[in-house]
Amino acid sequence: MHSAALQLAPVLAEKSKVPFYVAGGVLVLWALTVSAGLGLRRAAFPFTLGGERVVIAISVVLVLTAVSMAVITSGAPAPASSGASSSAPSQPSGGAPSTSAAQPSAPTTSSKSSGGRASVSALRLSAASGGALAYNTKQLKARAGKVSIMLTNGGPIEHDVTIAQGSHVLGATPVFVGGSRTVTLSLGAGTYTFYCSVPGHRQAGMEGTLSVS
Repeated sequence: MHSAALQLAPVLAEKSKVPFYVAGGVLVLWALTVSAGLGLRRAAFPFTLGGERVVIAISVVLVLTAVSMAVITSGAPAPASSGASSSAPSQPSGGAPSTSAAQPSAPTTSSKSSGGRASVSALRLSAASGGALAYNTKQLKARAGKVSIMLTNGGPIEHDVTIAQGSHVLGATPVFVGGSRTVTLSLGAGTYTFYCSVPGHRQAGMEGTLSVS
């Protein structure tokens, strides 16, 4: 009986512990029957020597069966959780997952002021205060981006400052006398011309070069 149970072990090991519960239940039922059902009610039980041997043999078989089922079912492997090992993402040897491909590159911004806004090249230009048709300089320099030119006119004659590239006018202050006016443009690297657009003033010498780099 014991050898037969061992041969069935590979099959029973894949099932639940029901065989052990059945064998144990039969053993308990047999013990109650022999002790309480027959032993207490009939003093002469098991009556004969042969009957005693049968009771002992049945008891031994049931005990061995219950023990065999206990051993077999206790050795059943626990079912592995599905996908537990295959679904884990691979880790590099350093331990932490690599994030170089996942991180978006930060946008770059050219020069910024402390307030977080794009810097502006602020230039100053003035017209001659004595009435002469001239600016105080013929050369201005700025960085590419926002360029602001403030013209101060302290003389009695109207002036402005006009910014052009070749024959294309990009912007200008209004024509005025007394005070200051400003023109602001977005300029790329290159060479530009600034001049006074009042008729005859540019021809008289009110012009210069604005270099943007």
